[in-house]
Amino acid sequence: MAVFGIFGTETANVASSVYYGLYALQHRGQASSGIVVNDDGVFHAYKDSGLVNDVFSHTVLSSLGLGQMAVGNVRYGTSATRDRINAEPIVVNHSKGKMAISIDGKLVNGAKLKEEMELQGSIFHTGNDAEIISATIIKERIVSASIEEAVCKAVARLDGAYSMIVMSPQKLIAVRDPNGIHPLCYGQRNDGEYVVASETCALTSVGATYIRDIEKGEIVVFSKEGIKTIKEHCEKKPERLCVFEYLYTARPDSVIAGCSVHLARKRAGAFLAKACPVEADVVIGAPDSGIDAAIGYAEESGIPYGLGLIKNKYIGRTFIDPGQNVREDKVKIKLNPVVETVKGKRVVLVDDSIVRGTTCARVVKLLRDAGATEIHVRSSAPAFLNPCYYGTDIASRDVLIACNHTTEEIARIFGADTVGFLPLEDVFKLGASGKCTGYCAACFDGKYPTEVPTESVNKYERKISQK
Repeated sequence: MAVFGIFGTETANVASSVYYGLYALQHRGQASSGIVVNDDGVFHAYKDSGLVNDVFSHTVLSSLGLGQMAVGNVRYGTSATRDRINAEPIVVNHSKGKMAISIDGKLVNGAKLKEEMELQGSIFHTGNDAEIISATIIKERIVSASIEEAVCKAVARLDGAYSMIVMSPQKLIAVRDPNGIHPLCYGQRNDGEYVVASETCALTSVGATYIRDIEKGEIVVFSKEGIKTIKEHCEKKPERLCVFEYLYTARPDSVIAGCSVHLARKRAGAFLAKACPVEADVVIGAPDSGIDAAIGYAEESGIPYGLGLIKNKYIGRTFIDPGQNVREDKVKIKLNPVVETVKGKRVVLVDDSIVRGTTCARVVKLLRDAGATEIHVRSSAPAFLNPCYYGTDIASRDVLIACNHTTEEIARIFGADTVGFLPLEDVFKLGASGKCTGYCAACFDGKYPTEVPTESVNKYERKISQK
């Protein structure tokens, strides 16, 4: 999931800017897209299932009109929340005005908050945490002097991972959870507009200059009076940036917490080469996010890097597709081997991670059929052993191949000669050149930075999703 927002004091074609920002963030979510434009307090919104360029035709963008600020979102959906109704941003009307909200992340106490509010008479229409957060903010707004005060009070009640943008008729508010699990940054364009985005690559795409990352727990308010920061929640919890941003989620040209994603992935490949060496003729990467690590592996090992797989650019990320059948169907047409690179060769295949094993098993077969004599699979991430409660769709250990099989068994399942994973201790060194003081690697080590949903809450969440 990803958020993007823009704030200015002059009327402009902000919808177009948000469109290009979301386009740059498309890798973070491909299930739905949405934009809300604010023109002097009048909101114009459009959202639907699908990719940014499919949802927003020239006609649709034109219908959003001009405005002074806007907010957008791309998201991927779980099998239970893929419907159009769950697309963001969410727009709500209440007694003190309007509000639009866009989030990247997941609450761990969302179902609990939802149940409390439903028992008090609230009605929810989606399976989306953005609606729960918006209801929490509105509840506080009724008794608060300003929207930012309401947001600050709401943050105290929210638990989990969220980077979000809240837009009121007069203000654009950027918020990052107190652990700073997902990234969020802002920059400025020459014309004085401020831009907020999940990644720096989106700032570049609209011609904005990066200013800084929003701190963990920080609330940044953009208004005609300037920029205001609220740091009441900044020191309440330790920093725990999701390390999977460096391994997979973020675009390689982004910079997160002062560290280049591209360099972090190359560093992962180099660590992997030291930990899992092998004699081979060529190193190839699984497109796209495995390529940087493959280059790092090749440089460290001295084995030549080669272009071994071609990706169909019209197929999205299969890791974030809901449903095993959907993932398997897309993998079949996603990749093709470059025969000249792998035929008769001992191949090291570097992938960004091994989660369910769907992609790796298919790729190994492709390489065998293309004539590779040996295939040594290497994951630039440690073994996935735990579910993620913060927005990555890994709901159960049952689907994690490393939970149920040894490394040797995984190699046999894949049809590979060997399989190797990045050592857990190395994953915390990937952002060494940056400013982050701590990482969330719970999917690898089980050390969650927040409380995790209880069984009763999980049951309630499943019940709600089936309504």
